[in-house]
Amino acid sequence: MARMNRPAPVEVSYKHMRFLITHNPTNATLSTFIEDLKKYGATTVVRVCEVTYDKTPLEKDGITVVDWPF
Repeated sequence: MARMNRPAPVEVSYKHMRFLITHNPTNATLSTFIEDLKKYGATTVVRVCEVTYDKTPLEKDGITVVDWPF
């Protein structure tokens, strides 16, 4: 299967808050996604799109996943 090019995460800071804007991973790209989250020190993921991956691996790594679909 061809590798998909994904945009790099973008960090946005506002006052005392930091946000990391990322692509929506799949189960196949989840390990890279988790590595990116750890690199930026992320502790919470807010999913605002349809679910494309299992949140269990993130929770096992101490990352909280909140679903707020639009």
